[in-house]
Amino acid sequence: MSDLRVLDNAAYTSLTGPHAGLAESKGRVRRYPVDVSPFAALPDDPNAADWADLAALAGPGVVIPLAGGEALRPPEDWDVVMRLAGVQLLGDVVVGIPDDSLVRLTAADVPEMLDLVARTEPGPFLPRTIELGTYLGVRHDGALIAMAGERLHPPGWTELSAVCTDPAHRGRGLATRLVLALVAGIRGRGETPFLHASAGNANAIRLYESLGFRLRHTPTFLAVRVPGAEIAAKVNAR
Repeated sequence: MSDLRVLDNAAYTSLTGPHAGLAESKGRVRRYPVDVSPFAALPDDPNAADWADLAALAGPGVVIPLAGGEALRPPEDWDVVMRLAGVQLLGDVVVGIPDDSLVRLTAADVPEMLDLVARTEPGPFLPRTIELGTYLGVRHDGALIAMAGERLHPPGWTELSAVCTDPAHRGRGLATRLVLALVAGIRGRGETPFLHASAGNANAIRLYESLGFRLRHTPTFLAVRVPGAEIAAKVNAR
């Protein structure tokens, strides 16, 4: 199994590792383009300069989701707009099952993917999120009714994300098929799957645990609002 430590700050190790080509950077701070993912990432030991660089990257008044919230202490002039208890689950013993009946989704499918996400709310999915990894789907009478894909990519690991099924087609095991097919692909690359979920999403956690995922960590997901324009102006003048 790959180094577990890279999962402690998975967005940062992804943006400084396999996803570095997507990263927007200032100093030690990284973020995804705003149409790829809303996540930004700070190093493990952020200082005042790092928070100022994050403000400059994001812009005044912008709300930014961050992982590792329990370890982060935003400056006093930053508003914390959300704290969400989560779980991080490891798929190191999950056995993948390839499924050739699933559809490999492409950029042409994004409008339907965005519609499905809007109806099922699995978490952030934006017009270019599909660039983060493989996305698989299920179609019924031509319509996209279920999907799942890959998001964060710390070295040696791939995060499963956007697992969702149209309410009219739930109870048919579609999420299980999608997750296990993605696991098969991840393992085929010599990597290990993991995922995050809200601690309150008992149904999803129950499903993942039934497939063999196990709890590693209970992170806090934090969303903060960048303070006013004077902070960004000060940083840009440096």
